[in-house]
Amino acid sequence: MSALLSVSSLTRRFGGLVAVNGVTLDLRLGEVHAVIGTNGAGKSTLINMLSGEIAASEGRIALDGEEITRRSQALRARSGVGRSYQRTTIFPEFTVHENCRLAAQAATPRPWAIWQSSRSCDASNAAAREALEAAGLAEVAGRVAGTLSHGAKRQLEVAMCLATRPRVLLLDEPLAGMGAEETDRMLTLLAKLKASHAILLVEHDMDAVFRIADRITVMVNGAVIASGDPASIRQNPEVRTAYLGEEGGH
Repeated sequence: MSALLSVSSLTRRFGGLVAVNGVTLDLRLGEVHAVIGTNGAGKSTLINMLSGEIAASEGRIALDGEEITRRSQALRARSGVGRSYQRTTIFPEFTVHENCRLAAQAATPRPWAIWQSSRSCDASNAAAREALEAAGLAEVAGRVAGTLSHGAKRQLEVAMCLATRPRVLLLDEPLAGMGAEETDRMLTLLAKLKASHAILLVEHDMDAVFRIADRITVMVNGAVIASGDPASIRQNPEVRTAYLGEEGGH
């Protein structure tokens, strides 16, 4: 299957520091593509470049064959690129449904509808309901978001992303701080979402990565040292030495 999001020789420099160095990868519909590496490997910078939060110094990004390298973050979001962040970004004082409705409205602003209450926007409410159903949170739609468990808050962030109706999901450490049961729920959600989305997953939980990923890219010092299916990554001597902490590939 052809790539939905294609990245070619993507590079980002901060002065003399090369944070991301010539990264090439493809995100395909139906796949979870995990990006792993130690702290400082360039993973979050890569996501920020893909989402449009940081401009690329060099390289090319294409969405469904159309170049979006210089497109703004807002335009990328409206084109179908959604992302979540390492830190929780929900509105804790609003309900779960309101969080998703606000995300949907941000994706499709209607500045001409100044006479209409945002709460009565049928399209935004419908998008919010669909996202909550997909994320498994429909039953808690009326709950104040700040009262949710940590795992449910992370699910809500994914739901808010889904409310923008993206085709590509860029997820930055969605499992951070989760217990085993919460991790299982999130992995089940990602397995369901990949049927209709191309997913890039940055994650430190290696057990979870090898359970869910269809493809894994390994970064060290901003560059890719290996990319392939989980079995080949497990057996790669360079990966085992540089990242998994094993000597000589044993």
